Amino acid sequence: MLGIFMFAAAVILLLVGFPVAFSFGGVAVIFTIFGSDLLPKTLGLDIFPWEPAFRAARLNIFPQRIFRIMSNYTLVAVPFFVFMGVMLEKSGLAEELLETMGILFGTMKGGLAIAVVAVGALLAASTGVVGASVVTMGVLALPVMLKYNYDKGLASGVVAASGTLGQIIPPSIVLVILGDQIGVSVGDLFLGSFIPGFMLALMFMIWVAFITYLKPEMGPPLPIEARSLKGFALAKKVILNMLPPLILILMVLGTIFAGIATPTEAGAMGAIGALALAAINRKLNLKNLMEAMDGTVKLTSMVFIILVGATAFSMVFTALHGDKVVQNFLLNLPGGKVGFIFFVMLVIFVLGFFIDFIEITFIVVPLLVPIARQYFGLDMMVWFGVLIAMNLQASFLTPPFGFALFYLKGVAPPEIKTSDIYRGIIPFIIIQVLAVLLIAIFPSIVTWLPRMALK
Repeated sequence: MLGIFMFAAAVILLLVGFPVAFSFGGVAVIFTIFGSDLLPKTLGLDIFPWEPAFRAARLNIFPQRIFRIMSNYTLVAVPFFVFMGVMLEKSGLAEELLETMGILFGTMKGGLAIAVVAVGALLAASTGVVGASVVTMGVLALPVMLKYNYDKGLASGVVAASGTLGQIIPPSIVLVILGDQIGVSVGDLFLGSFIPGFMLALMFMIWVAFITYLKPEMGPPLPIEARSLKGFALAKKVILNMLPPLILILMVLGTIFAGIATPTEAGAMGAIGALALAAINRKLNLKNLMEAMDGTVKLTSMVFIILVGATAFSMVFTALHGDKVVQNFLLNLPGGKVGFIFFVMLVIFVLGFFIDFIEITFIVVPLLVPIARQYFGLDMMVWFGVLIAMNLQASFLTPPFGFALFYLKGVAPPEIKTSDIYRGIIPFIIIQVLAVLLIAIFPSIVTWLPRMALK
């Protein structure tokens, strides 16, 4: 029962708004005292009727477990990818891409919104940082769409949804963390998520094209005077603006997929590539460099302090046999594999309304891995990881605590109300649920590319 009480205590602290890392870490310390013989030995009293989960003499496993994080080579990729994303935000790459794509798709109904999704996909494959993508496109694209009389809900939903593509399109921070937690190669996860990520972007585009076909007033085409470039001049501009991000994507993902570099080494190359792009665009100065470094340190520190708290929580929860309670429950669900997947996806989706993807990854995922391996075997764990990543992406969009909604509201023009944003993201959340269903029903969407790479 101590394990159940421990989990309940952590959830209560999270719901009342206590910082995540200290909720997990603090609960771990308190239940270490309750679940060990530390207090009775100190006071000379035998006040607990249960057998201690671990002895005071063995509590040195606490610092050993936490310091093991510091020697995890895979997680070094996190600061590299964060720096790459923040530096690219400063480089002006998104602004040029949006301008070019806007002209390219401008003749279509909903063309600007389709351009935003295309740029969101390219930024996702270049940066993997959701906050930077949403803020950048919110500042650059949202006012332009409103200027050309786009529906406020559609414009807001497109920006928020396309900005979250960095969660599933590699290189993605969540995929790096999931690879570590599930125990599979991050490179395999990157390969497995490549097709699902761009499939999701295509589904977003199809929805925009469909709704603007039915209701042209929601996304009118650009007027002729706004489409200034044509023919060779347009082609030249497209090539010049598309080439830098494509080279960067090739440097990062190409070297991983070819087996030339590990994700950590590719992240380092990506960071250097982002600096080079900023220099080419004349945006590499001391101010931008310091801001990028500052943002990297803050975001990386947040991830790792949550990881430290979650590691302590997981260790104590396992010692109190809480993991066995969870496993027994999940293994006895009706429906076997299908029941397990349905319940797990539902729980992760609901948790995404209230807590961040990092907390879900560090706390919930380790409890699921033993059962998933028992059901699916090691060769399907990449599919399981991508399925979770696709589901976690919805946590950025689902109110009341969807971070993409907060990012967008913070930079949106005054005429965009919170109700417009909430109304706009509903179709895209439904599309993401459909994408999860497609991956669950057709695992080859994920497994085909990793298997081809093995050949």
